[in-house]
Amino acid sequence: MTLMKRMYSKTFFLINLVLIGVIAGFGIAFFSLSGKGPSGTRSIVEAEGPGKPAASVEAALAQALSLQTAFNYVSETVLPSVVEVDVVETGKPSEGNGQDQLPWKFFFGPEDQQGDAPPAPNLERGLGSGVIVKRDGKTVYILTNNHVAGNADEITVKLNDEREFKASLVGRDERRDIALVKFETDSPDIKVASLGDSDAVKVGDWAIAIGSPLGLFQSVTAGIVSALGREGGPDNNLNDFIQTDAAINRGNSGGALVNVKGEIIGINTWIATPTGGNIGLGFAIPINNVKKAINDFITKGTVQYGWLGVRLLDLDKATAIEIGAPDRKGAFIEALFSGSPAFKAGVLPGDLIIAVNGKNIASKEELTRIVGDLRAGDKANFTVLRLGKEVKLLAVIDPRNEEIARDNSKLWPGVGVLSLNSDQIDKKKLPKDATGVFVASLTEKTPAAVVGLKFGDIVTGINDKPVKDAGDFYRLINDPQAKEIRFTIQREGQTLSTLALVRK
Repeated sequence: MTLMKRMYSKTFFLINLVLIGVIAGFGIAFFSLSGKGPSGTRSIVEAEGPGKPAASVEAALAQALSLQTAFNYVSETVLPSVVEVDVVETGKPSEGNGQDQLPWKFFFGPEDQQGDAPPAPNLERGLGSGVIVKRDGKTVYILTNNHVAGNADEITVKLNDEREFKASLVGRDERRDIALVKFETDSPDIKVASLGDSDAVKVGDWAIAIGSPLGLFQSVTAGIVSALGREGGPDNNLNDFIQTDAAINRGNSGGALVNVKGEIIGINTWIATPTGGNIGLGFAIPINNVKKAINDFITKGTVQYGWLGVRLLDLDKATAIEIGAPDRKGAFIEALFSGSPAFKAGVLPGDLIIAVNGKNIASKEELTRIVGDLRAGDKANFTVLRLGKEVKLLAVIDPRNEEIARDNSKLWPGVGVLSLNSDQIDKKKLPKDATGVFVASLTEKTPAAVVGLKFGDIVTGINDKPVKDAGDFYRLINDPQAKEIRFTIQREGQTLSTLALVRK
């Protein structure tokens, strides 16, 4: 077939028609995407809006925006009062070059140590947070945790605007894990935090945590107050912590826990975690626990605790029943110091302190906190439960003196006992048909230890009178007519009598 015939053939015509259609389609698509029509004018296509929301949705959005505004306010208000605390502690000298302990070796390798130079000190760097709580002239005071800054050789604080100042330690307290540091500045724009009332906090309240977790400067996280009065914590901390699910991680320590009014209600201190990171179990020291300590640090350099002069013991259920205190909460007195405020007030071993100044006591930790916050010379009314009967006592508080508090020779009687029905005792190891009380704790150098009592002894008598249970034990040991105390005990199948203990 010739070329001309092919051009006029039906097949060729159809092929051309298809090609023209394809070209036309591309052209139309091009003009559509470029926003211009065939005439060169721009085509405008408006997106369809969502429409007006229902009234209930508008109300919900308004509430959400209101809450968001509150969080904005808290952040803007508190962030200038929260600082990053960078510390350096000098540890034991490391073997070889001190740089081995720092990141430099990983990147650059060890440096050659010249001659016989002594080992470089091991510099340990740490990071935490702090809250500006007071200003006096040029001096600015920052509250943080003892485990953040208490042992630091160098302290640097970084403000919200990233200005940095060298700081120094004012005072520290291990019992409450707090420390106060200070720096000097002429700057007028230092923002002191507003301290709230942690006693007014309720479970379910909003809680905002502010600090520098993992070095992420000035982070804000939000949650709620999960629980109040949590006891325990690292190193037998005395605080009754606020628990929150606001995200708290390493570096948040010493930072602020804040309410929706922008007031500090707690100092973030520790987390419970199996991983090392936040799992929603964060704990803060209630700010009311440390308000007095701030002034003590500034005026005395240390926290001044009130002292009652007692040794406390956890009271198990079986022993509580035998002393006439079933289902009663309080702080159980194992022993007391001769000449102490408790001794002078008439407190006796075996008493259960159930109230101080009209406030009910739930645990030994709570009693320790309340007495610790009393000042020397304060008069305090104590209600004790003594063998089932309430007794009112008045004590004049002394300042705590660590030297006196460590003198076990003045601790009377120095022994803690349990009911033989206590769950804390292995009943299989008890003699058959045994009666008496089990010696569960014994303090060295106390009268009870000196006369020969030992852990695991069963006290069956005092001054030849039978001891059938814990009630008998405390009734006889506190007998005002007894000038001497002599114990009859069972030990490894033998019945023994101790030396006579002269009452002072």
